[in-house]
Amino acid sequence: MSLPRICVSTNRRFLMTESGEPFFWLGDTAWELFHRLSLPEAEHYLNARRQQGFNLIQAVALAELDGLHTPNAQGHVPLLGDDPTRPNEFYFRHVDAIIRMASDKGLYIGLLPTWGDKVHARLWGIGPVIFNAGNARIYGRFLGERYRNDTNIIWILGGDRPAHGYEEVWAAMAQGITEGSGFKPFFTYHPMGGTSSSAVLHDADWLDMNMLQSGHCLMDAPNWEMIRADYERTPTKPALDGEPNYEHHPIDPYLRPWKPEYGRFTDYDVRKQAYRAVFAGACGHTYGSHSVWQMWSSRYAPTTFPSLPWDEALYGPGAQQLVHLKNLILAHPYFTRIPAPDLLPDVAPIPLPVDQEDRINPVRAAHPVATRDSEGTYGLVYFPMAGQSLRVDLRVLRGEVRSAWFDPRSGATHPIGMHSQGIVTFVSPIGGPDWVLVLKAEQP
Repeated sequence: MSLPRICVSTNRRFLMTESGEPFFWLGDTAWELFHRLSLPEAEHYLNARRQQGFNLIQAVALAELDGLHTPNAQGHVPLLGDDPTRPNEFYFRHVDAIIRMASDKGLYIGLLPTWGDKVHARLWGIGPVIFNAGNARIYGRFLGERYRNDTNIIWILGGDRPAHGYEEVWAAMAQGITEGSGFKPFFTYHPMGGTSSSAVLHDADWLDMNMLQSGHCLMDAPNWEMIRADYERTPTKPALDGEPNYEHHPIDPYLRPWKPEYGRFTDYDVRKQAYRAVFAGACGHTYGSHSVWQMWSSRYAPTTFPSLPWDEALYGPGAQQLVHLKNLILAHPYFTRIPAPDLLPDVAPIPLPVDQEDRINPVRAAHPVATRDSEGTYGLVYFPMAGQSLRVDLRVLRGEVRSAWFDPRSGATHPIGMHSQGIVTFVSPIGGPDWVLVLKAEQP
């Protein structure tokens, strides 16, 4: 099955197919997909994510967890002698099969050529560093030639590393992929936690979309403010959170020794990050499960305290709920959607940067975010708390407004009533805890 290629929309805010259809990026994080899963396991994984409504899978060719030296499920390492100019044909046949299996299931692959520790020695990871600008271009050309006809690939450079000081290497890899492809494909960049690709690469001519990583240290990390900052940059580029808090992930196991009583991120935490980022202007969102990204099972040593095997974690409630966000956004006019702070006159932005030691903050936890279309035909307001009272300015919408509560856990809608123009106070239902207020203007 050949999928239409993905490109940037005409207004540079969103993604669309070649034929102009809206594409809402609903990604899953499967960094170790090519490295740790057999083909039957990969098919089981892809089937589950397709059924849950995901449309894109983020995976890495040269994986993080000793991806150069520990063989894949077929018994092959990716490179001969750790040399990027000598790829192992047998390893990449396994990658080929999974990419084409995904395409047959209607899924795109956000393909990282390598994890960042193979480029950037500092910080963490076992590497080893094997790339320079020369061999990055050769390796990129190999990948571009190999996958030039695989229309379901979106290229993601980086891999949890800052780009500063290594811009030449990443630019060379992008150039090689472009040369091998025979055309300029879609590129983004996966940065380290708490940052966005825009910090260093926003003006890079090869970068089509900014990706940020709000990460796993803070409860309610203000990814909506990071999206807002990227939304306001020029030149205009789409943006999304490509690595928010993962379901089942320990809360902040990096800045202090983690204990079980510190807790793990839940489906509620996942929903808050997703709705607030998208309502702030993101062109989509990526979900992650801590066990699934590393495809953890008893065959492998655990990384940072996974709690479930990957094939059980695959069915976490958060993974089954985010399709409702995608469906909600696609049910309304798409390319005219804008952030709508004007719907919430009493809500002030949260200043950036945020102190990484401020792990739990009630102001961030309760922060609402709104979106609407530029024509004033609809508005959506995310209420993170049950029983939360917010004044909503309906004057930015057209005429009388019909309201309803949307349940982000089930996708069900519960009508409220009609409202004249003005500032109206809404209180979210006690069940929940979180809700979306749906406002539809009755055209005058």
